Amino acid sequence: MARPLRFRYAPGRWDDSRITRDIFQPLDANLGAEMGAPWYAPPEGYEARRFDMDNGDTALFAWTDDHAYWIGNTETPSSLWRTDKEGFDEAPFEVSRWAQRELIAELFDQSPWLKPYPHLSWFFLPVFLSKDGRETTREFFHDHAAGFPDATREEALEFYESFFATGVLDEYREVMAGKLGTSEYFDPIRMAAAMGEFDVAYLLDEAGYDITPEIAVTTGHSIDFRAENTPAGGALIEVTRPLPPNRRSVSNPIAAIRDTAQTKTNGEGQLAEHGGGVTLFVDCSSFPDDDWSAIMGEKPDVRHRPAVVFRLRPSGHVEGYSKGSVPVDLPWLAD
Repeated sequence: MARPLRFRYAPGRWDDSRITRDIFQPLDANLGAEMGAPWYAPPEGYEARRFDMDNGDTALFAWTDDHAYWIGNTETPSSLWRTDKEGFDEAPFEVSRWAQRELIAELFDQSPWLKPYPHLSWFFLPVFLSKDGRETTREFFHDHAAGFPDATREEALEFYESFFATGVLDEYREVMAGKLGTSEYFDPIRMAAAMGEFDVAYLLDEAGYDITPEIAVTTGHSIDFRAENTPAGGALIEVTRPLPPNRRSVSNPIAAIRDTAQTKTNGEGQLAEHGGGVTLFVDCSSFPDDDWSAIMGEKPDVRHRPAVVFRLRPSGHVEGYSKGSVPVDLPWLAD
């Protein structure tokens, strides 16, 4: 699976003849390519070219007298194979800003329905324009309301747009956006599960907690979040998102949430090996009303404590219940 978009840093002297020989000609021979000026002026001190391939791939190349930056969702020319990769936050600010301006313009040209959601588009840009995942990731938001059942695309995207506009996850964009995946094979179940982490990030932020994702622990696993500034100083939080019964082999919603929770608590799951101290958040936002009503009516145990079982709607309405002593204060939790 290709990874999210990243730069390649290529030291050395570049000029038009070398770019034509080492970049354009291999692309044109393999894919059919056009080389032209970029849509926007490159950063001061850089020259730049844009490459548009016959199959819809795109690449950008900016260079000075002693180095260059490449970024693209196409095959990488062999002259760049041994170059170092850099994320959008690692490359020089002016280079990163220029490239993202080019790529956002391309994204909006290809998918104008994303224009009203600039923060969401920017956050997921590394996967929205990735080599393998550019169609599947956009399909998930366009046709599947980002995993919300019984909601319109507009309702779902407006909700996440408002959340990403807060900037609370900007520092972690590369790792968090990558959770959506860059596979050419469409998997709405996995993508919805990834959105569960954004749902929990939203809830913790709304409750006033600072959050840090991907916390490495001594077992070799990573726990999804640490909520800072809790009474104990910090709380580790793991997220799981069960499928509703009509999408899995179990017969009822209570079995569905217990079955999914067990993947975290049994065998080699993160919580089983960690040995305590982690709160499990069970995101039931994929459940339709009837299934969720059955869960709230019984408030079943999920065989791990502390645990929070919740359902979030794109309106921002949330309800749920807890089991055990939850180390974060969530005023909407039922007794």
